[in-house]
Amino acid sequence: MDRAGRFKVEGVQSLMDQGSNLTPTSQDDFQDYFNNQLSVTSTASHTKILRRDKQYSKRMKRRLVYKNGDCNISQTNIKKMKRRYLADIFTTLIDMKWRYTLTIFVMGFVLSWLMFAVIWWLIAFSHGDIDHYGEKNWSPCVKEVYNFANALLFSIETQHTIGYGSRYTTEYCPEAIVVMMMQSCFGVIIQALMTGLVFAKISRPKKRANTLMFSKNSVISKRNGKLSLMFRVGDMRKSQIVEAHVRALMIKKSITKEGEVLPLAQHDMNIGFDTGTDRLFLVWPLIIEHVIDEDSPFYEMSSDDFYREIFEVVIILEGVVESTGMTTQARSSYLPGEILWGHRFERLVTFQKNDGEYQVDFSRFHSTIPVDTPLCSAKELASTGDPEGDDQQPYEDSSSSGGVTSRSPSHSPVNTSYLIKRNGEMQTVDETNHVQSSHHSSIQMD
Repeated sequence: MDRAGRFKVEGVQSLMDQGSNLTPTSQDDFQDYFNNQLSVTSTASHTKILRRDKQYSKRMKRRLVYKNGDCNISQTNIKKMKRRYLADIFTTLIDMKWRYTLTIFVMGFVLSWLMFAVIWWLIAFSHGDIDHYGEKNWSPCVKEVYNFANALLFSIETQHTIGYGSRYTTEYCPEAIVVMMMQSCFGVIIQALMTGLVFAKISRPKKRANTLMFSKNSVISKRNGKLSLMFRVGDMRKSQIVEAHVRALMIKKSITKEGEVLPLAQHDMNIGFDTGTDRLFLVWPLIIEHVIDEDSPFYEMSSDDFYREIFEVVIILEGVVESTGMTTQARSSYLPGEILWGHRFERLVTFQKNDGEYQVDFSRFHSTIPVDTPLCSAKELASTGDPEGDDQQPYEDSSSSGGVTSRSPSHSPVNTSYLIKRNGEMQTVDETNHVQSSHHSSIQMD
């Protein structure tokens, strides 16, 4: 049952309690009153839910790092920004968009051709080659250059060492020889710069990050008896990322003891730095685990707190591209609404007996399944024990060869009762550790 349905049932129950106190003669009046109040209750509940969902959708847009890795940051009021960008002109050109890079590529060659074409035309004009064109006894500086079109063709042939044979410089003009040497050197330089620019832009390791995948959602469930936040990373290419390692940060507004407001404070999340599990052998998709312990920023956050808090989990994957030897970095992030409490990732690696290979089914890369998970915080779970250890039920796993996978061994009973999440529903554990359905058991959790 959805939230609107739950509010509607509660309103019906309240009206029925009022109707039981009326006399039989007023039952008709109560029926009209009941229908009117039921309509008002349903409308108010639906409006409240829509308002809450609208506010949550606005918070969803406040993303610092997009799913493709781009950062939602704009920089303003930087002094001498253009001068600093021009000081590092090569990096500036590489960071430009392709349309601007190709425009600069074409304009660089065209302008150099035109510039030297003007110089060759001025040489021909000053030497008198244009006025004496066609005279047999006249020795021109450049053969067959008597107008601007001929000068442009000769400029292109000289710069790119084409040399068709009809136009060439003679030994009668030293200035023509000097200009020819200058254009030859300039042509080599500009061609090397433009070719290197395009090659560097094509071979950027940033493009390698496009084949590194992050799961659309992260999940929170129990692993080895502890609540853990998990996400999945994978590589679509067979060429490996050497020395791959991963980091995780929580970005959240924070206030210091002195009252200073830090709008984007970074809180480091341990994903195995002390044990070395943050360094990955990324041949098949891996599930990265952050144990929610005393050092975790989520230690005191329950399932409801995740949807009330405003934060963002940023994932950074770095490594060396095996093919080029350059370092690449891939980024992604998860908002509170993209963290699924009480889920785990579906298995996607299977062994094929017919060919003896391990097969990775990327159609299941983002798939999750619900599992039994306490809804309390990790701090409360550590102080009270494991409420669901004695009543573990097998669950279906379509990726498993047998179809049914058993739970972990049972634990000792606990002397407490609170909500857990079992198969997507909230349920209660009583003092004898038996699972009973609570009054919220019909609410499906995301």
